[in-house]
Amino acid sequence: MTVSVLFVCLGNICRSPTAEVVFRQRVQAAGLEDRIRIDSAGTGDWHIGKAPDPRTRSAAQRRGYQMDSLRARQVSARDFDDFDVVLAMDDANLADLQAMRPAQFGGVLGRFLDYARHASVREVPDPYYGGEDGFDRVLDLIEDGAEGLLDSLRERL
Repeated sequence: MTVSVLFVCLGNICRSPTAEVVFRQRVQAAGLEDRIRIDSAGTGDWHIGKAPDPRTRSAAQRRGYQMDSLRARQVSARDFDDFDVVLAMDDANLADLQAMRPAQFGGVLGRFLDYARHASVREVPDPYYGGEDGFDRVLDLIEDGAEGLLDSLRERL
């Protein structure tokens, strides 16, 4: 059995690509890369084809994550056919996903940080218009959520 996971934020250049690379590293470390497929997308279309934000890449690289090969894409209705688990970074993106979810979607649609073990918040804040520390905060939250998500998916495999 395989499980496919899609992380979704607004532009797919900060939060969701961070979740993609962090979770991918956790999945590889667990030896589950053949059983868990991972991608990310944005609800907006203005960054399609662009690399993650340089501040995102810098913060990720300081922690050993590489995202140079990633390019932004927009989420589509087809993603609900292609992914078992669709996780939004915040409530606004979750609402957008709920509005586009096909009636036949039988997978999981929710917030990524609902899997976090230690975070006191349930939304990954958008660091785009803030300072450098916001990108590190995003990484802290995503690393927490990735551990909980991996544990949850292990139960399904």
